[in-house]
Amino acid sequence: MGNCPEPRTPSPEPTIAMNLETLRPEAETIIAKYEQKLAAMLPVLHLIQARFGSISLEAEAWIAQLLGVSPAHVHEVVTFYTLLRQQPIGATHVQVCMNLSCMLKGAEGHMTRLSERLGIKPGETTKDGRFTLSEVECLCACELAPMMQVNDAYVGPITPELIEQLISHPEQLAPSSLPFQGAPGLTEPVLSKRFTLKDSQLIETYVRDDGYQMARKAVTELTPEEVIETVTSANLRGLGGAGFPTGKKWSFIPKDTIPSSGLPSVAKPKFLVVNADEGEPGTIKDRYLIERDPHRLLEGMIIAAYATGCRKAYIYIRGEYVHPTRILQRAVEEAYRYGFLGKKIFNSAVDLDVVVHRGAGAYICGEETALLSSLEGGKGFPRLKPPFPAISGLFGCPTVINNVETLACVPAILQKGGEWFAKLGYGKSGGTRLYSLSGHVNRPGLYEASQGVTLRELIFDYAGGIPEGRSLKAVVPGGISAKILRADEIDVRMDFDSLLAAGTMAGSAGVIVMDETTCMLKALLYAAKFFAHESCGQCSPCREGTGWAYRVIQRIAAGQGRAHDLEGLLSIASNMEGKTICVFADAAAWPIQSYITKFREEFEFHIREGRCHLSSEIRGQMAEVRR
Repeated sequence: MGNCPEPRTPSPEPTIAMNLETLRPEAETIIAKYEQKLAAMLPVLHLIQARFGSISLEAEAWIAQLLGVSPAHVHEVVTFYTLLRQQPIGATHVQVCMNLSCMLKGAEGHMTRLSERLGIKPGETTKDGRFTLSEVECLCACELAPMMQVNDAYVGPITPELIEQLISHPEQLAPSSLPFQGAPGLTEPVLSKRFTLKDSQLIETYVRDDGYQMARKAVTELTPEEVIETVTSANLRGLGGAGFPTGKKWSFIPKDTIPSSGLPSVAKPKFLVVNADEGEPGTIKDRYLIERDPHRLLEGMIIAAYATGCRKAYIYIRGEYVHPTRILQRAVEEAYRYGFLGKKIFNSAVDLDVVVHRGAGAYICGEETALLSSLEGGKGFPRLKPPFPAISGLFGCPTVINNVETLACVPAILQKGGEWFAKLGYGKSGGTRLYSLSGHVNRPGLYEASQGVTLRELIFDYAGGIPEGRSLKAVVPGGISAKILRADEIDVRMDFDSLLAAGTMAGSAGVIVMDETTCMLKALLYAAKFFAHESCGQCSPCREGTGWAYRVIQRIAAGQGRAHDLEGLLSIASNMEGKTICVFADAAAWPIQSYITKFREEFEFHIREGRCHLSSEIRGQMAEVRR
């Protein structure tokens, strides 16, 4: 054969296992950030999905070996979270929000148009693999309703023109900006004063505005007890929705010494966990704080961690918030470079490490114990209390859990004093809040105002009232979980106690406004759909009750209502309320109870006549809004 070369065996194609192994170094780096391997579950799943487009059974088995758990555990996590995919999707994933605020602005009509133009139904992918169309629950971009998420970017409000641009040149779509509406009722904003500054998210501009000086003061000049005392005197209450006094929550964390002896205790490590899993329909506030002023949050975290003896903090951010996550991660890296995070911060003996942990799409993880379960690498199942997180929280250790907005208030409290902050509020609720206004108002968006502002002032003085001279019909004052108020009930202050006395709650301060063209049955249908979709399924009254209620409301909306349906729905709600591990079931029951009670005649008409009571003229107006 002379000098002919020897025949060569073709190189085998890389196997799935070989491809997964290329991610091992990055996965090991992620794992090293956590106290327990299993806590790296979601970030490693995100890593694999970003690389391969979906998570195969082979990938699940690889992760199981990596984290030291069974493949079954990994599989139940993958199937629990809506953002984790087991099958590939199209190159452009179009996710249309179909929750209440977007429904009020015509999301149904836009979804129909998208479906027709793409030639697919929601949940399907075009034959050429270019597009996948999905219905999703609230994106928490309610001020820009109707809204969609295109791959990682929030895009809206949706218009026919935007749909055509999406289909022809999806790569040219510009992400939506954040239309902050200001603080017209305040002489000096607390939370939003930096929102309109150029490059407000960068550490250079924050330091130039005296940023991190209060964290430095706390760590180098004050005792933890002095910090807690100042925050307590400010009447700062948890702004995630519960309204629990922040200073009191901090004081529950065990001290590092044995009481009455002064001797060091053999204590577990303590953790600070930031709840940035904003998912309450109607609510947009945390997204603005993270995108516009992330270093304010980090400074508040440093102060809170110092006051409670925490040396490690986790920020659990909503999975859909891809862009905000990037901004926040960059802010954390900047703070490390400046010596504000890490070892011996501000040249003191205090250490603080911060990890940004992205969720994967589960509203229930906004509940603090479900968040901890998710952060530890499991399904987002709430836990029985007691023990409370202050005693046994993350990894079984004492844990402080605070909302983004709550912590963002802390630097200003240390700067100007607790008494100053308390006077900005009303009653037992100190300070200001960020109010999210959406639905039928002329100027939807985010507003900062005192907790003493009335709901009427927010709607008519701040947000410009109802479009086209139409009448106000109903308002959700604190996110979709809050009991609804009629138009004649809006002369109520927006602090926690006043709204509670009015039979509803301040919640997340997500205000959804509905005018006279709104069908209350349809509004309840969307609320019930949300809760049925988002129930974690752990407790039978919630798992069965939310689905059952949604099916009954669907049947009434289809013109097949029965005489006993309203009493049946109220009975379902009563049997959910107070019967489960967490308050999710209560939150699902409250809209059912309040919508039916406040607008019973409208529901009865639906059942009796098999159609909506709205006139053809008003229905024509609604159709025009959709177009």
